[in-house]
Order: sequence, then C-alpha cells, then structure tokens
Amino acid sequence: MRYRCASALALLLSSVPAWAGDKPLYQPAPDWVKPAPPIDTGKLDGESPVVMLFDQQQRLHDGQSWAYTDSATRIASAQTLNQAGTVQLPWQPDGGDLIIHRVEILRGNERIDALAKGERFTVLRREEQLEQLQLTGVLTATMTVEGLRVGDVLRVTFSNTNKDSALAGNVQTVMPLVSEPLRVGFARARLLWDGATPVKWNAHGKGMPPMPMRAGAYQDLEVTVPLAKAEELPGDAPARFRRLEILEASSFADWQAVSRTMEPLYRTPGLIAPGSALAGEVAKIKAAHAAPLDRTAAALRLVQDEVRYLFNGMAGGNYHPQSPTDTWQRRYGDCKAKTLLLLALLHALDVEAEPVLASIGMGDLVTERLPSAAAFNHVIVRATVDGRTLWLDGTDSGIRREDLGDTPPFRNVLPLRPAGAGLMPLPMVAPTRPQGRSMLEIDQSAGFTLPTPFKAKIEVRGAMGQELNLAASQADREQKDEMVGGILSRLLGGALIVDRSIRWDAATGIATIEASGVADSAWSLEEQKLQLGLDQAIGQLSFDPDRSRTAWQQLPVATNGPSHTEVTMRVRLPDGGKGVTLEGDRELAGRYAGLTVQRQVTQEGGWLVARDVLLADGAEIAPGEIAAQRARVAQAKNRLLVAVAPEQRPAHWEEVMAARRDKRLGALEAVFAKDLAANPKSAEAFERRARFRTGLYDWRGALADVDQAIALGATIDRYLWRAELHQQVNDDAKALADLRAAETLEPASIPVQLAIAQFEAEHGQATAALARIDRQSPTGGEQRSNLQLVRSNVLAEGGRVDDALASLDSAVKTSPGQATLLNGRCWLKGTRNVALDTALRDCTKAIELAESPSSILDSRGMVYFRMNRLDDALADFDAALEMAPGMPASLFMRGVVRKAKGDAAGSAADFAAATLQSPRIAEEYARYGIKP
Repeated sequence: MRYRCASALALLLSSVPAWAGDKPLYQPAPDWVKPAPPIDTGKLDGESPVVMLFDQQQRLHDGQSWAYTDSATRIASAQTLNQAGTVQLPWQPDGGDLIIHRVEILRGNERIDALAKGERFTVLRREEQLEQLQLTGVLTATMTVEGLRVGDVLRVTFSNTNKDSALAGNVQTVMPLVSEPLRVGFARARLLWDGATPVKWNAHGKGMPPMPMRAGAYQDLEVTVPLAKAEELPGDAPARFRRLEILEASSFADWQAVSRTMEPLYRTPGLIAPGSALAGEVAKIKAAHAAPLDRTAAALRLVQDEVRYLFNGMAGGNYHPQSPTDTWQRRYGDCKAKTLLLLALLHALDVEAEPVLASIGMGDLVTERLPSAAAFNHVIVRATVDGRTLWLDGTDSGIRREDLGDTPPFRNVLPLRPAGAGLMPLPMVAPTRPQGRSMLEIDQSAGFTLPTPFKAKIEVRGAMGQELNLAASQADREQKDEMVGGILSRLLGGALIVDRSIRWDAATGIATIEASGVADSAWSLEEQKLQLGLDQAIGQLSFDPDRSRTAWQQLPVATNGPSHTEVTMRVRLPDGGKGVTLEGDRELAGRYAGLTVQRQVTQEGGWLVARDVLLADGAEIAPGEIAAQRARVAQAKNRLLVAVAPEQRPAHWEEVMAARRDKRLGALEAVFAKDLAANPKSAEAFERRARFRTGLYDWRGALADVDQAIALGATIDRYLWRAELHQQVNDDAKALADLRAAETLEPASIPVQLAIAQFEAEHGQATAALARIDRQSPTGGEQRSNLQLVRSNVLAEGGRVDDALASLDSAVKTSPGQATLLNGRCWLKGTRNVALDTALRDCTKAIELAESPSSILDSRGMVYFRMNRLDDALADFDAALEMAPGMPASLFMRGVVRKAKGDAAGSAADFAAATLQSPRIAEEYARYGIKP
C-alpha cells in the first residue's frame, strides 16, 4: 500500500518504480488474458443490470504487477449517460504504463469501435487531491465518447502496469471483490503468477475460492464474484470480525521479510551533514536540553510544527521517503518524509529510535492480512527513552513532553529492522493529559428559576487544538462568533454570549475558548422536584450491544478510545445553598463499559462544584462480561447525580419580586447592556433583552425594547408582540394600532386576523369580529383549529353561547380525537357556565389524549368551580400548577377557590402572583362573571 498517511485503506494498489510513459499506450489485450463471455445486447431490457461486465485480471511476473480491467456499462438513463459518457482513467507514469485496449459502443448488433475511428484519450495534468494535501503525480486520461446515447452499452478495456524498486523484487497486489446486492451481468476476479515467484494469496470473502490451477508457466486463480452478501454484524463488533472483500497476493514470506525489505528506506547514517541547517537544529536542541526525554520532545515538536504535511507520491514517492535535507528545505513532507526526518534527528541526539509501519483505519484487521507492505498506509517512530517506549507521529500536531507516553489507536504495528520483525501489538492507554477540558460556571444566586450569568472555558489540545487555532486565525469576527457559539451550544444550548475569545498557547499546545453571557436557568422540574443535572459521564454513555442473534453471542464489544476528557461545573446557589441536596452517585470511581470515570463533588460557601474525569482506553468487552457491564451501566444511569432545590423554595414570581427588591438583577441587566453596546443596530439584540424583561414581568421595559426593534425592522411578529405588551400596560388604543400595522404588512396572515378578531370581540365588536373570521378559509391543520376556537369565543363574547357550542360541536365531530378542540369546548362550557356535565367528559377525554394536559386541568378546574365542587377544583388547579408552575389562569382561579374556602392568605398570594404575570387577568375573568 502506498504510504499516503491517509484515513482509510485504499484497495487498489499502484506501486512505484521503473520508468514509464506519460501518455497512454494503445495495444491489444495481452495474450495471458482470458476473454470474458460475449455480451448479448439483443436480450437487454429495462431489468438488465447497469453493470453488464466487470472483469478483473492481474498477473504478477518478475516483480511487476499487470492489472487488466474489462468493464461494460448499460446506459440506462440520462443520468447514467452523464456519469459514464466521459471515461476517466488515472495512472501514475513513474509507476508504470496505462494501456488502452478497447473503447466501443454496443448498440443492438452494431459494434462501434471508438479507437478505430481515431478517438483518443486526452491527458490531464492536474493535482486533483491537492486540497487534501496530497501531491500524487497521478495523471488522468479522459475521453468523452462520441455518439453514446441512452440504450447503448459502453465497453472499456485497459491495463495498468506497476513495478516498485522499493519492494526489492517482491510483488504484491490487492484486488477488490464486488459483492451482492450489486447486480452484475458477469464478474470475475482472476490472478496469475509465474512459477518462479513464491506467491501467497488470500481471498477474504465468504467461502474459499478454488485452488489455483497450473496454466503453462503460471498459477491461475479465479474467484467467482459477486460474493454472497456479507453477513450482518452489530456495529460495535471489533474490526477483525468484518469481512475484507479483497483478493490479495504477496511474495513476502512473512512479516519479518516485509520488515527487512522496507528497513533500508529509513536508514539515517550520513543524512544530516556536518554544518548543514539540520545539524544546526540538532546543536540547538542539545544546547537547550540535556535530558533525553526533553530532547525527544523538542525534536518531535520541530518536525510537527516546522514541517507542514503534504503527501508526495511523485518520483517514486509511494514508498521512498524524500531526504531529511529536502524535507527541511521545502518545509513539507508526508508521513514517510517526516518519519525519516524525525529518525535522523533522534539518532543525531543519541536517542534510540526505529520506524514502524501502521494502518490508519484497519486496527486489528492488519492481523488478518497477508504479510505485505500493502497492509499499511502509515509510518511512525518507536523510540526508547529512559526505559520507556514512546510512539511518535511526525504528522500529528500539538504533542508536548507530557504527551509522549500516549499511544496512537493503531493496535498493531510492524517495526522495520535489518534482521526483520513480526507484528507488534500496540498497547492502548488513555492519554495522560485531557484532549478536551471544559469548565462551566453559572451564577444562580438570584434564584433557581431566573436566567443565569455564566462563564465558560474550553481547552482543546493536539490536532483538534491546532485545527481550531488555524480556523480562528483565518476567520473574521462573525465566523469566530459562530464557531464559539456552535461549540458552546453543546454546554449551554441557546445562550446569549457577549464576550468570547480564542487563543493558542504554543508552549502547551492548547487552544482555549473563553466566553461569558447569560443562559436560561439550568434547573428543571422532574417528578415534582426542581433539579439541576450534574452528571457529565454516565448520562452520556450508551451501552446496549445487540447480541440477540446466535451468531453474534460470542462477539466482543469494541469501545471507543483512547481518549481523556474532563468536565467541571461550578454553580453559585441561591441563599448560599441552604436546603439544596444531592441525589445520585456523588462519588464514582470505576469502569463502566470500557469508560473509567472519576468524580469529585464539593459543596461549600454557597458554591457547588462537580468534576467528572472520563478515561477511555479502547479496550474490548469480552462476550462473558457484556451482561454484567450492561447492568452496571443501567444501575448507574438510575443514579445520575443531580442537585435538588428545597421543597419549600420560592415560586418563580416570588424569586422575581425578591430579586427586584434586593437588586440582584444588575449582573443580568449588565450582560444585555453589553450585548446592545456591541450590536446597537441589531433588532435581534433588543428582542433578546425584551424577552428577558418579559420573563421578569417588566412590561414597560420590554415595551421600550420592542419599540427599538420595530424601529430597526418592522415585522408582523414584532407588531403582535408589542400589541400584547400594550394590552398588559392597559393601552388598548396603541395595541389596536399595532394590530392594524401588522395587518398592513401582511393582510392575509391568519394569526393577525385572529388577533384582531379577538380584540374586536373583547371590545364590543363581536359582529365585525365574526365577519373577519368567516372571511378566512384555511384548508386544515393547526390554523383551522385555531380559527374554530377563536370563532366560538367570538360568538360567546357576543352573547351567542348556543351558536358557539354548535360551532365547536361541529368541529369536534369532524376531528373527534383532537385534544385542543375538546379542551376548547370544555373551557367554553366552564367559562359560560353551561352544560357542565358534558364539559367534564370533554376535559377528561382531552386529558387522556394530551401529552401535556396542564391547560386542560385548568379548564376542568373551572368546570368543577362552576359545579361548586371546590375540593375537586382546587386539586385540578394544584395539578396544573405542578406541571406548569406560575400559570396565571390557574393561580387566579386557585385564589378564587381558596378565598371561597376561607384561606385569605393563600388567596392573596395567588392573586398577587397571577396579577404580576398577567396584569389584566381580573378583567378577563370578570367577563365570565367571576369577581373575587
């Protein structure tokens, strides 16, 4: 395999070496090729396969591989014509020749020979993968086939030859094996090798192919394809259990032979000339560092930071590394070049080091491969310092002295030694330093339910850190803001960020993001408890391997890693943390499905601090341990760490009033003021503060901000919002003006028409409101239901209660399972004090249908109140408020019920809370005849 230092195994081998031409050759197929069966175009129809022929034949001879490909594609559609009509054949001229044998169109009984007509391929000289930092030297021969049309069959036959001097006369090849469910008319994979070459072969597909047959001077092996569909495996099965759909062959006797053959490419004597620039770098390192470990770290940093990565596959560069001198002068190189440079530096620094081959992406599948260089696509350094084994990758980045003991996730490597070496298992351990560390500080001292100022800090090291630094250095302010916002959204959701920074510390190799702003309260109501989730480990862990099939029951589970993450949350609690308790696993120390978790929790001085450390080493879980680990994870998930607020905590409205009284909202106001200072012409910034002020029932403050937002950009949503705010401050004239302005902007908006109709009905213009509604005609969905509900309310406001009920009866009959309509009918009956017996049935059925029935419980509580069943009414209002604390309607009616039952203090508190949140709520209920 070429050493592209790539992220996945490429299956088609193109070796390096003997000089070849940079133009395609046009020759007949070689005589060792076995012709494919003829294609019967007379029997083609729409059900025929698009791939009519895919014939691969390869010959290994005298150190050369010759790959012959014969393909035929049915041009089944215009899309296929666009895709197949331009033939593209890449090849690497310093590795071998591209030989064109045939390009022809099959049309019924007609054979149109494009080559005989004089059509030829054009050679494109371009680096198509330069954006992937690969300088391949690959040329592409292209031909747009003249006259090709839908219904034709295009047949293309060509060969690639390759011979690689780095293999010292050995040969190796990899041939992909197509498999079902791919439909193909005829497919074949055939391999020949001369009797003088001791070739080993392996077909990794299901079932063994026939043994090779003698064909003159050659061994002839043929594999029937497509292979049967691969057996399905669970996604968490280790890589070695997955089928490699390849036919590979190699003349290497064993891994030791591969090691011996490749080792000369990385010999370093004489590569750093005295007095050269590299010799000067060696002298600097020696002068600055005496300890071998420090020298090793300095050499690795020099290679990682001072030489950029660029794959070089030109001029024999597939296996041959460029010299350290060239690498240093050019300041770029691929894994081969960086490894040789690092080796030369380490040897000059008297550090014991050797090259090792590795496979990115293959892991333990390497052990299933034939011994060959093709099994690898990467090369790194194994150093021994003070008795410690260090794995050093010159293509990595941000590695510092503290990280030298970390191991890459290759699992198996092959040391290159003069005497040869076998495969070496690579130990998997969690990194010493965190690859990511996040710290979140939230100040909830103003109240459990109020928005919270926050500070966040995220540290990322290694390659991810450098990528972040590179992106930040090239981004403008808006792009940086989006980048930081995207990263922090995982911690905070949709928080308002007002300060942000990204900085890179070259000494530590850490990129740091810092931000501050304001976020919604992180506390949530769960099972009637106000809770703050503190777990950052077990809750994120998913372990539910599927081993239901008999064939899977002996498969281990592969886990992620190596990785090291730290997450810390600091919370400043209200009232110094008085009454706050912890539930769940306050301490954790152990392994959970391959993840080692370490937890520390402290609660002191009003601050609650929880720190989780997560270490993953990528270890497998044996089949016999799966059930126990599943149970262990499940038990831990049932004990997730949470902070629980006191049961007798203040209600939200009480926290708002207390925060206002004690002037504890200054920090929050300062954040929004800073946001506006940075975005003085942003309507969205004014909207953000308006929403914040609305949440604190500061109607006039919110109104001033929405005024500014509309001045900067009028929309119907902003006009509707301001109309609502004007109503809250008892300015109906301005509210109507806003509704009219919204109508001017978008006359056909149903929400606008419904809002105006509701306003007209509540102000004695029910006839006009009804006419307005009847002019609307939505065809269905949510708008239809809203229109039906508002229409019934308008009728009721105009004194036509029977007509209102008839209208809803019709709507419910049309959509009998719609909870909103049933609730609307229950509410109408309750507020108008009619048909109370059927109202109960409506509400109860709606509660059964709804996912969140708090508003329906409120409606049923109204019905119970009308029936003078005060205890039942109180129970429903309490239940509604448990689901939706602070709901003004339920607070107001609970106040009414409490007053009727003689609870003056409770009633007054409820009225105050309801009025704070909805200043004109008493007027609304007065229209229903309810005046406490």
